[in-house]
Amino acid sequence: MSGPALLVLYGSQTGTAQDTAFRIGRQAQRRHLKVRVLPLDGYNVAELISESLVVFVCATTGQGDPPDNMKNFWRFLFRKSLPVGSLSCLDCAVLGLGDSSYPKFNFVAKKLQKRLLQLGAGLLLPAALADDQHDLGPDAVIDPWLRSFWEKVLVLHPSLSGVEPLREDEPLPPSYTFHFLDGETDGDEDRIGTDPEQAVPSESRPFPARMLSNRRVTEPTHFQDVRLLEFELGGSNIEFAAGDVVMIRPQNSAEDVQLFCQLLRLDPDSRFTLRATGDAPVPARLPQPCSVRRLVERFLDIAAVPRRSFFELLSTLATNELERDKLLEFSSAAGQVELHGYCNRPRRTALEVLSDFPHTTAEIEPDHLLDLFPEIQPRSFSIASSLKAHPNRLQVLVAVVRYKTKLYRPRRGLCSSWLASLDPEQGDVRVPLWVKKGSLRFPKEQGTPVILVGPGTGVAPFRSALQERVSEGKTGEVFAAWIGCSRSSRRPSETRSFSPANVLFFGCRSESKDFYFRSEWEAMVEAGNLQLFTAFSRDQEEKVYVQHRVKENAALLWDLITNKNGCFYIAGNAKQMPAAVCDALKEAFQQEGGASAEEAEQMLAAMEKSGRLQSETWS
Repeated sequence: MSGPALLVLYGSQTGTAQDTAFRIGRQAQRRHLKVRVLPLDGYNVAELISESLVVFVCATTGQGDPPDNMKNFWRFLFRKSLPVGSLSCLDCAVLGLGDSSYPKFNFVAKKLQKRLLQLGAGLLLPAALADDQHDLGPDAVIDPWLRSFWEKVLVLHPSLSGVEPLREDEPLPPSYTFHFLDGETDGDEDRIGTDPEQAVPSESRPFPARMLSNRRVTEPTHFQDVRLLEFELGGSNIEFAAGDVVMIRPQNSAEDVQLFCQLLRLDPDSRFTLRATGDAPVPARLPQPCSVRRLVERFLDIAAVPRRSFFELLSTLATNELERDKLLEFSSAAGQVELHGYCNRPRRTALEVLSDFPHTTAEIEPDHLLDLFPEIQPRSFSIASSLKAHPNRLQVLVAVVRYKTKLYRPRRGLCSSWLASLDPEQGDVRVPLWVKKGSLRFPKEQGTPVILVGPGTGVAPFRSALQERVSEGKTGEVFAAWIGCSRSSRRPSETRSFSPANVLFFGCRSESKDFYFRSEWEAMVEAGNLQLFTAFSRDQEEKVYVQHRVKENAALLWDLITNKNGCFYIAGNAKQMPAAVCDALKEAFQQEGGASAEEAEQMLAAMEKSGRLQSETWS
């Protein structure tokens, strides 16, 4: 290969940034460039001063945080001791992936570009700010940005213009080769071990937690199946606090594994070793040797909606003219509307796509599997319990994802469906997991009240926080109060005013169907540890949501926030609720404090900056 060497570094949480980075790597290969594609934390950042051409592909997670696999790089890059012109020999570009439904949209890419400029790097073009909320997804921004990027590279390195790129339909060599073993078996490959020397379980060495219970907590006739799962942590060295999250990597169903092996004519019991064809290491999660069954069940993400790169790679393997033409259309910039209608909108899985392209599927050689299918990514769940209330136990509240599209089979969430299928009453069930710090931080001061707004499964981290606070005596001078839309005569009635330390706004559809942890809240209210406001949206003609309860209690919230330095938390679906709750809080500031709309907005921004307003939302 001739021309400059390109380095593509990525920070990826869900796999999208990684997929984009490898797409850029393939484009570089087709242009005969020497290219390396690495996670940011897998690269020695001290060597950046000697690089000449780098593309940074980075996602933004949570509330403007960098992905896990670039946090070390992030800390290094923002050292104050780094000289101002240390990257003056570097030409680079930044491609950001974000979601505009979150307030800090593409925050990491914006901040990275600013820091690179401070260090003297030359930016070839403005950062791409791709948006997952766009009708055509991130590619709506990425496609034109990449065209501009390669034009800039050609200007920078004119020698490349005389090199004829490989055609898009020419297959590139696979990243790995499979070497199948004859008749060997190894019963130990599925055993999950723990390292006694390891202090804390991690992604590379998860803890095989024993599932103790898997209980449905919604009424049997309710449309949504929600589970409370409990795991035993004895001997794990796992510790966590309120607001932390547990990471769980799911597995494909036995039915999907069987169908996949049938379509590709693979023997699930055959075993192989992997060898890399380039610089990339063999994936650490795959044992050597490994069975096909384990590869498909635990590694290849065959149940995900495939990205455009899947169709691009598949088209290079196709010999059937009809199928190849359709695959080329789906992988082209012009075919993205068509692809969206075929794949993204109905949520068609990669396995279903293989069934739709039988001739091409029959031609897929094992060597291409790891290029075609991304690795199954771990899922994060807010921990719904406290070690102070449940020693050596960890609980999560999981909504089982199941919905209909135009496709015949209902769509199912991979992780939630897998977890729901596990039955500890039928035998020993182990789930590999590890714990991470979450984005929510709760006050350490004894007298600081908290206001928690958590409709639906958003209440999970607040259950953990309330259990922790009650065990620490952070209950305030509270007289029990229940304020909601209940019609039952069994509960405490409304009471005279008092100064609560813990206030919870909980919302769901129906008091009788999806009122999570009802008996626990009642007990806390009775004990004087909690003031509870409920909103059951479908139990009366007019819908009532948590934001309505926030508005109704403007005086209480004003007092807690302005006079008692209270902290306000929101958790739940990112679609409309967080913005509606913030609007209700701003109205409270205007109504009770006489603030103007602009002043209320500034008060909210100040609370967020100081950590007194925090949110954990998901789309």
